Amino acid sequence: MERETLSKYSWIDFTFSLIGVCTFLADWGSDVWVATEFYSRGKLFWFGVLVGLMALSSVVVQMFSWFWLKYDRELPGFETPTGAGAVLLFGDRVKLSCLLHVLQLGFLCRHISAIRQGFRVWWRNKEGSEYAVYLTHDLSMLRLIETFCESAPQLTLMIYVLLSTNKARTVQIVSVAASTTSIAWMVVDYHRSLRSFLPDKAQQAWGSSFIYFLWNLLLIAPRIATLALFCAVLPGYIALHFLLLWAAFVLWAWWQGTEFMDSVGGEWLYRATVGLIWYFSWFNVVEGQTRVRSFIYHFFTTVDGVILLTTWWWHRDPVQTEELALALLIALPLTHLLGLLLKVLYYTYFHPKLWRPPAMERRPPDDRPDAEVTFRALSIQDDKLSSQLFNKRMACHATNFYSEKWTTRNTPNTNGDEFSHL
Repeated sequence: MERETLSKYSWIDFTFSLIGVCTFLADWGSDVWVATEFYSRGKLFWFGVLVGLMALSSVVVQMFSWFWLKYDRELPGFETPTGAGAVLLFGDRVKLSCLLHVLQLGFLCRHISAIRQGFRVWWRNKEGSEYAVYLTHDLSMLRLIETFCESAPQLTLMIYVLLSTNKARTVQIVSVAASTTSIAWMVVDYHRSLRSFLPDKAQQAWGSSFIYFLWNLLLIAPRIATLALFCAVLPGYIALHFLLLWAAFVLWAWWQGTEFMDSVGGEWLYRATVGLIWYFSWFNVVEGQTRVRSFIYHFFTTVDGVILLTTWWWHRDPVQTEELALALLIALPLTHLLGLLLKVLYYTYFHPKLWRPPAMERRPPDDRPDAEVTFRALSIQDDKLSSQLFNKRMACHATNFYSEKWTTRNTPNTNGDEFSHL
């Protein structure tokens, strides 16, 4: 099979990089503002929780960024004047890069590097598009990690505070809705980044991404709301609940045999992060039997959600929750169920591997479907690309996401492909 090529770095990629750094700075500023508000009002406990979440998220993201920089330094040509080390801000200076990561500035440097390289490629039409794509892929994964390490727990905390005070201003409700939407959007951004590792990326319509966004929103929103409701009635048990589920999820990730990082310590960091992500949303980590694992996960979290919601119902204050209790009890399970149905709908009709024009189905015999593409054989750019520029981290996740599970069903009239990745 001839080497496949991935799409070039475009103005859309550059725009996403700009939005990413603006979102990063705005999110950091809003976190500091909210923490200051808690502190000035004497709510030291919530101040401590918020600062703790900010610190945890920042440390985890910086650790991933540093691990990846260490791995990339071992690639051939990294330290050459035109290599990846020269493109990444201070990437060729080990001690300075280490200091920046210790100071929690490594993630910001990656954003700046992506914007700088993207500007050179897109605006000035210079070479090096593959480096811009490489940086963008890493940023997509780092933003996803930050989202579930910080944004999702903070949103749960925000809803809990609103429930505890029984007061909600319009701006707070809008903020909750915007934060929930932002989390689902980050998942979509990550998904579209994975899609760039497959041939025919242009065939993925925005309608497909919208359905993907919608079912993630409808699954993540009730999950976070249910956790906040449980925390509102039994705040002392939410930490125990998280630790028990997180430990079980980490062990499950270990049992599945993840191989995302290039070191033992890095792999356990990845598994711990996956456990945190699974506390809020599904995330595929290994290839094969995805439908079975997805079913197990959603069955488990559905049962867990029912238990949490039932606990809240029996321990709630009937007077304070009189207006919304019944509506929440009905709306949250229905929203979760609708999200599951949309997920099935997406993978049945809207998944990019299935959604192809009829002409593309009549491919040559040696043109294998996406599921059978060897990702290590793909190039990132322009029909020619040295192997060290291939982002194997994101390609690994693309393999996990897209390669399950094609089975060919032969009938007297047609040969059809059936895809069962859920």
